[in-house]
Amino acid sequence: MSARPIIALEGVTKRFGPTLAAHEVSLSVDEGEFFALLGPSGCGKTTLLRLLAGFEHPDAGRILIDGQDMSGVPPNKRPVNMVFQSYAVFPHMSVAENVAFGLKVDRVPAPERRRRVEEALALVKLEDLGARRPHQLSGGQKQRVALARALVKRPRVLLLDEPLSALDAKLREAMRGELAQLQRTVGVTFLFVTHDQEEALAMATRCAVMNEGSLEQVAAPRDLYERPASRFVADFIGQVNLFAGRLTRAADGGLSFVSPEISALIRVAAREAVGEGPAWMAVRPEEIDLAIGRAPVGATAGGVRLGGTVARISFLGSHSALEVLVGVRSLRVLRANRAGEGPGVGDEVWLSWRPEAAWILYR
Repeated sequence: MSARPIIALEGVTKRFGPTLAAHEVSLSVDEGEFFALLGPSGCGKTTLLRLLAGFEHPDAGRILIDGQDMSGVPPNKRPVNMVFQSYAVFPHMSVAENVAFGLKVDRVPAPERRRRVEEALALVKLEDLGARRPHQLSGGQKQRVALARALVKRPRVLLLDEPLSALDAKLREAMRGELAQLQRTVGVTFLFVTHDQEEALAMATRCAVMNEGSLEQVAAPRDLYERPASRFVADFIGQVNLFAGRLTRAADGGLSFVSPEISALIRVAAREAVGEGPAWMAVRPEEIDLAIGRAPVGATAGGVRLGGTVARISFLGSHSALEVLVGVRSLRVLRANRAGEGPGVGDEVWLSWRPEAAWILYR
């Protein structure tokens, strides 16, 4: 049995003057999901979060939370709570007082309030720090206080607006795992906004990629990476090599991709294409094999083989990213580092990949 949608956006549109922040967005989020809204700055993802929270109101469309139409429902009456990227922790209150603040406003009796605060602090591993003030906490601890303060009210949905953006890289990575584990523990639906693709892919069960106020694709992280629906998604999620060209029908009925950018005729896996015409081919850098030495440009029986010259090498630790000049194009190749091995800048190399490693895009 499939999970029940707890959030439903139906044709939601929102304008700010001439700017179309959300354009006829229709989306559902299942109960218990860790769902990410992903996209570049200004794409409309935070606007959707604020619409759900009730801080903004749609110009058209409906928002339903737990089956209830949110039209006219104020923020404090919605079954959601929000965690902001700035923490918004009250500096004059202790950790425990910060967490208890919402319960106190709701006039929850003191004994119940204390019990729920203790439970919330234990969830975020701050049970021994209730008496501390915010200035005595690290950035990661302040973020946990903000999470505890949101969770203590037992919302049906927790809205998170880039909550890790203020942390340093090492702490962000550690907090990703903690946040994902916390969501599994409490079972609350998390709707997470981020521009960081790595963050979304690491934590979310599903992601919605946004571009200029519209949804480009909604899918599981692996599907977004391995089978993007558009050039925008392919380029935004990870690194990719994109070639403009045209699909043509071969004598045997199969399809080939012709790209003037790399002066090559590339056989296309049958499942990847639906017909002749203008298209784009996408290949991830890690799918390209590299060998030192010169090889003729063209297709081989086993796949693709292209000759090129190494133009640049970026050392990334366990891997190196190489820019290889092929025709008028520079291709990005990701290669594992091995002691004493590897090409140098200016070396002639040949690149190859299986037809199944590439995919065809029509938009």
